[in-house]
Amino acid sequence: MSDSVFGRSQVERESALLTELTELTEHHRAHSVQYDRILASLGIEKGRRFDRLADLPWLPVRMFKTHDLKSIPDDEVFKVLTSSGTTGAGASRIYLDKEAAAVQPRMLGATLREVLGGKRLPMLMIDTISIIKNRRSFSARGAGVLGMANFGRAHVYALDENDQPDVEAVKGFLEKHGGEPFLIFGFTFMVWQYLYEVAKEHKLDLSNGILIHSGGWKKLIDIAVDNSEFRRRFAEDTGLTQIHNYYGMIEQIGTVFLEGPSGNSLYCPEFAEVIIRNPDTWEEQPVGEPGVIEVISTLPRSYPGHVLLTEDLGVVHGIDDGDWPGKRFSVLGRLPRAEARGCSDTFSGAVA
Repeated sequence: MSDSVFGRSQVERESALLTELTELTEHHRAHSVQYDRILASLGIEKGRRFDRLADLPWLPVRMFKTHDLKSIPDDEVFKVLTSSGTTGAGASRIYLDKEAAAVQPRMLGATLREVLGGKRLPMLMIDTISIIKNRRSFSARGAGVLGMANFGRAHVYALDENDQPDVEAVKGFLEKHGGEPFLIFGFTFMVWQYLYEVAKEHKLDLSNGILIHSGGWKKLIDIAVDNSEFRRRFAEDTGLTQIHNYYGMIEQIGTVFLEGPSGNSLYCPEFAEVIIRNPDTWEEQPVGEPGVIEVISTLPRSYPGHVLLTEDLGVVHGIDDGDWPGKRFSVLGRLPRAEARGCSDTFSGAVA
């Protein structure tokens, strides 16, 4: 039997997740007064059973920017993660105890093993080492860099401490490791600006690389580079073809939705799921109909972040018909600000 986290069919996944997430909802009710208050305000009684994953109560992800939500006592807080706050929105604060901090890299590793294999590869980081200097309180970018660093060895950073390309460092890395499989990690726009453009200019060979990248696409879309073009240009100009985008957020740290080998579709690991909701009715959308992305994960136990309504738009393309079993989906962009604020306001009174 495969140990892949992408092995379960949709029916198997939903059955297993429903049991676990129902228990997790009760766990958070018992350990977070605010979360219990929210569910009570929605008329959801304690001990309620749910028929479908889509029936589970969700929190707007924005609540973690405005409220301290945690299911552990203050003296068990081991690490606090903070998101990159957008203008006026503040930053999310995510509270982890020691167990949660240990589970996160383990499950991230299980997900990435699907494309990296079991060996730790030489790693080129498209970032600066200064981003990970503060080990107790991280930005989303710093948490991403440090989390991914665990899966590589012989790390080289492609930017100097002034965030400028260190071309000689990249050349030295490729001279030493470019003839064997190596891992590349960075945030999407930085990968384009500081790896693709540098590699093209200096005619660097990245053909043995495996690129894991994530982040907003807005800056790239503004210069007419979508996911397909990103992959095409890297292949043509640098030889890099093993490219895996992923979708994840600090509010569900350790859970990533990984792009399959064929490209252009993201997949759910077996401990997670996505639901696309109609932004007017909040009902689940059918395959092919875009809506607001809800992310579900069994990992958050130290804070009630297991069922979150994001501020992103997405669409499910198919089920059990792609590179891996389960739903395959794409992220289409951000929800217009007015709509995002509207769904968040629904809950504001419950936790005031």
